[in-house]
Amino acid sequence: MAGFPGGVALSELTVYDWEAADGCAGGTPHLHTASSEGYVVVAGAGAVQTLSSVGREEHPLAPGDIVSFTPGTVHRLINGGDLRLLVVMSNAGLPEAGDAVMTFPDDVLADPEAYARAAALPAGGSDDARAAAARARRDLALEGYASLCAAIDEEGPSALERFHRRAAALVQPRVARWRTIWQQTVAAETDATRAQLDALEAGRRGALGEAAVTRATPRDARGFGMCGRLTTWQWPTQAIEDGGVDRRA
Repeated sequence: MAGFPGGVALSELTVYDWEAADGCAGGTPHLHTASSEGYVVVAGAGAVQTLSSVGREEHPLAPGDIVSFTPGTVHRLINGGDLRLLVVMSNAGLPEAGDAVMTFPDDVLADPEAYARAAALPAGGSDDARAAAARARRDLALEGYASLCAAIDEEGPSALERFHRRAAALVQPRVARWRTIWQQTVAAETDATRAQLDALEAGRRGALGEAAVTRATPRDARGFGMCGRLTTWQWPTQAIEDGGVDRRA
């Protein structure tokens, strides 16, 4: 969302209702390596399971609830019935550029090529084919997630350290590109706010003379995300592209 310091990104998420081997319906457990995430529950019921520095937790979700978590928090959405959320991400563009790491088994995490194959969805094809691939990806991530949960139960939160190291190694080659995205979005918006404060402190109106309203329109296609079907919005001004990533999406 242009003009929002922090590079805020917004999407609408309808959480998958696919039942997993443990009897819970929901999405793919994963973490973000550089970005914070927040949920605003707009409909339905469910929960988000988290693995963090305080261990394993489950947070009930009902309309009106807001939950947020910082980078490194493994999270798994559970659909208790028609769960729908507004998802707010910091560092818009970084999640789309591969900021997330899914909880695949350790042998997959240790091999960047194997991870890339497991994480990818078909570029084309029918919705049914893409849904099948997304569900298979979810189920593979749940295998690693179960191992993580067992390790935390036995060793405590320190058991996350190995997964964090694997995640950091996987994303390391992308960080230079992320820095460019961050400088052109998050840092640029922060600099704009700093300049506006300087202007106001000096008694000048600064950017107030450029005041404007923009309206976004929802994209026609709903994507297959890690946790559910996603609706994103297109802003009317030209998108800033970097390697095919729309940083305002």
